[in-house]
Amino acid sequence: MTEAGSGADSSVEPPVPSTFNLADIWEATAPRVPDRIAVVCGDVRRSYAELDDRATRLAHWMIDQGVQPGQHVGLYLTNCPEYFEAMLGCYKARAVPINVNYRYVAGELRHLFSDADLVGVLVQPEFAGRLSEIASELPKLQWSLELGEPYEAALAGSSDARDFGPRSSDDHYVIYTGGTTGLPKGVVWTHENAFFACIGGGDPSRQTGGVSDPSELVDKIMDVPIVFLPVAPLMHAAGQWTSLSWLFCGGTVVLLPGSLDPVRVWRTIGEEKVNLITVVGDPVVRPLVDAWVAEGPFDISSLFSIGSGGAPLSPALREQLMDLLPGVIVSDGFGSSETGAQGAQRLSEVDHSGESTRFTPYTLTTVIDEETRRPVEPGSGAIGRVALTGRIPIGYYNAPEKTAETFVEIDGQRWVLTGDMATIEEDGTVRLFGRGSGCINTGGEKVFPEEVEAVLKAHPSVYDALVVGIDDQRWGQAVAAVVQPVPGTRPSLDELAAHCRASLAGYKVPRSLVLVDGVERSPAGKADYRWAQQVAAGG
Repeated sequence: MTEAGSGADSSVEPPVPSTFNLADIWEATAPRVPDRIAVVCGDVRRSYAELDDRATRLAHWMIDQGVQPGQHVGLYLTNCPEYFEAMLGCYKARAVPINVNYRYVAGELRHLFSDADLVGVLVQPEFAGRLSEIASELPKLQWSLELGEPYEAALAGSSDARDFGPRSSDDHYVIYTGGTTGLPKGVVWTHENAFFACIGGGDPSRQTGGVSDPSELVDKIMDVPIVFLPVAPLMHAAGQWTSLSWLFCGGTVVLLPGSLDPVRVWRTIGEEKVNLITVVGDPVVRPLVDAWVAEGPFDISSLFSIGSGGAPLSPALREQLMDLLPGVIVSDGFGSSETGAQGAQRLSEVDHSGESTRFTPYTLTTVIDEETRRPVEPGSGAIGRVALTGRIPIGYYNAPEKTAETFVEIDGQRWVLTGDMATIEEDGTVRLFGRGSGCINTGGEKVFPEEVEAVLKAHPSVYDALVVGIDDQRWGQAVAAVVQPVPGTRPSLDELAAHCRASLAGYKVPRSLVLVDGVERSPAGKADYRWAQQVAAGG
């Protein structure tokens, strides 16, 4: 029975979705589990009925401000229950929520707000001052709503009626990506394609199979909820996609406010009886492992799976994690904002010696030769760009040239060409080498930074590392390492070079080294190669 104040009549049968619109899917789920906890964040707990009611009220408030279907609304927020209310409220109103990186400074914010054509923004109080710095330069920005008293007053004064008009599977979902190697850009999806490619298509674990018709989604609502903890910001695709996938089937999402606190992560797993967590590669796993070694063990009796994506998980650190947590399955995935989740490698204590660069594709993935624009022959060893067809984005927002470069037609079929370089093995698995945009050309040989970084991180004195190419008169480019040492150590170039030579060809071994106090990464764990390039060149 739906809770009082939910805006729904308990005598009315909950709707069965007829579209793959994300609001329609949510509105079919919430009334079926109204009293179940949807979101936990600190001391705040929101039931499905409460979350739906608040999202409905916010949708009406935005419509009253003049927000039209298809217009963009910024979410300048850290992890909090209001993030979900804002996303769902936008979907209900047929508006498009836009993720805003809360680490951006004024210039970066100005670009994103202008590029995305934001008409409004929801903002946390601590960011209001930064927003005010640029507001006068954003003529399309019509309103801002600050969390706290203004936000609660807006909800209290708005309608709780779920009286919205029909929606479409072709409504837009947009995720902004980038900013470490270039200006951020918005990837535009339809709701339907995003639901299948990014959000699991009714199968968050991607193991039991999704749905073929929207009406089947009501059968995917779990009798007993999975408790899920995304150790990633909701402003990042990994946080959004995984959280929505569990909410749409009746799960409970546990959010951690503020910056990463690894001890708090472990304790929250025990306190909230978390079943699944997602992490963002080495930048999150390394401090989690350190905290376990220093202050563990912790109660993780409820935990049965850890998923990683969004940044590389090095083999050495993966092995250490699995040795510490025997019985916990580790799933290492790959994909991007332009492809959704493309593939994964699931490992347990009985088979965790597999190569970390090999992934099983979820769907129509191949590798395209950049010169011939033809798929490479499986097992040939030829390297090309990872490509995906089928459910892919419409393109980039406000960027026709970038769209034409990335979304191409081959033999009458539309493909997205990613920045990942790979080859296809005989059995159809994808072996990743790294991002083509960061590929180093040294004396005519290609070096993929991620491959060298993984080897460096296996050295006991290396806490974190980035590898870039710097100008070299003889070789054109030389391999340079920017390393954050383990506290109390100071590895030398000779020491690290000798370590690398045991696993890598000589031309891949770093020829220069800069030691730093900390490696710069985005809040989502993405490597900041622009910063590393400056450090390596200056060092």
